[in-house]
Parts: sequence; C-alpha cells; structure tokens
Amino acid sequence: MKTRIISGIFLVIILALTGGFGGWLLFGACLCISLIGMYELNRVKNLERTGIAIISYISAIAYYALLLLDPTKYNMIVVIISFLVLMSFYVFRFPKHKAEDIMWTFFSLIYVAVMISYIYLVRDMDNGIYLVWLIFVASWGNDTFAYFTGVFLGKHKMAPVLSPKKSVEGAIGGVLGACLLGAIYGFVISEVSADVSSVAIIVYAAASLVGALISIIGDLAASAIKRNYDVKDYGNLIPGHGGILDRFDSVIFTAPVVYWIIYLVSGMF
Repeated sequence: MKTRIISGIFLVIILALTGGFGGWLLFGACLCISLIGMYELNRVKNLERTGIAIISYISAIAYYALLLLDPTKYNMIVVIISFLVLMSFYVFRFPKHKAEDIMWTFFSLIYVAVMISYIYLVRDMDNGIYLVWLIFVASWGNDTFAYFTGVFLGKHKMAPVLSPKKSVEGAIGGVLGACLLGAIYGFVISEVSADVSSVAIIVYAAASLVGALISIIGDLAASAIKRNYDVKDYGNLIPGHGGILDRFDSVIFTAPVVYWIIYLVSGMF
C-alpha cells in the first residue's frame, strides 16, 4: 500500500505538470501513454513485436500527428488506412497471422491511442486548463469513493465472477461522490476565474456523473480482458499499480465521454 501511495503521488505530480502546461508537453505524454498501453495490450497475445503491432504503433503516431492539423477532419482517415494496411498485411503474409491477431492490434489502436487522445482534446477546448481535470475527477474520484463506500457499506456484489470485491453500494457511492466532486470543482472554478460562468457547476457535475458511470465499465472491461487471458497485471511500469492500462483503464473510457458531454451540454447554455 505504501508503494502504491507513493507511486500515486508521483503520478499526480506528472499529470499536474503535463495537464497544467498542456500543448506539446501533454501531447507528448498522451502519445507515450498510448504507445506503452498498446504495447502492453499486444503483449497479452504475444504480438507486441510483430509486424502487425508495429503497423498499429505507426498508425497511432500518425493519428496523433494529424490531431495537430484538425482533430475532427483527419483522425478517421488514419483509422481507415490503418485497417486497410493491416488487412493487406494479413492477406499477403497469410497464413503467418490469424484474423483475430489483426483484430487485436487494430483494437489496440482504438481502445488505447484514440481513446487516450481525448485527454489532449479536452485540454485543447476553451477553458481546457480547467476541464481536463474532470476526466480524473470522474474516473479516479469514482474509484476512491467506490472503494471507501464499498468497504463500509458494500453488501451486494456487482460483478461476482468478474470482480468479486466490487459492490453495488460501492458503485453508487463512487458515482455520487464523483458527481459531487465535479459540482464542487465547478463552483470553485467559477468563483476564481472570470472566464468560467456559474453554469460550470451543472456542466462539470454532469460530465463527472456520466464519466464516473462509464469509468466503471472501463475498469471492468480491462479486468475482463485480463481474466480471459489469465493476466494479473498488464505491466509493472508503475510500482504498486501495474502497467499503464492497469492505472488508466477507467480513464480510457472517461476521457471521450467527458469531452462529448462538455461539448453537448455547453451548447445548451
């Protein structure tokens, strides 16, 4: 637990620096996290150093490079080209790889690189310096409240086969706690910044609520993959936590949800 706490503190410091400065620093951090996460995921099926995995890594780099030009215009082009190249590799190298190998490496591009990129995209929005923290308020805030609520009040198992320690009460406490944190955060930001209106309380609370709900699925999805392939941790990069995917499993789902909730809800006011 001590190692986990110390690692967590260092991780928060790194996030504070990259998220605070944004720009190229956050862009580079998201790209590195994506590539490491893709490597960890591909390693589950021993594909991390194969030609198809390398294609997926190159595709991730190209995807991020085009984010700098126009995130809404070019990103799908990279995804489609990556799919076509992978399928071409599959055809011309047949029967070196099975169809599921191609699907797995393509999945790693979407599941890790594309989803993580939304951290950078949220930071790049208007008032992104404040909004980007909602991703972690929703995901890690939910984890924290869910843990303590589950310890003291948990009685009903939420997913007994997949994650026996998680309870329905813990999930409810986590979501409500994250929503409350989001509302408090929105209130504080609206008070200290002239660029943020009082409506931020509603927007931030809504983003945190929905983000926390989906983060539960993200956490369980990562656990399901590990159980399917009998993997304890995706890696050991972060002492006490495991690999990048072990720590960012809920963030992967939360980041795009927070982006679109802010985008949609903000447009209503």
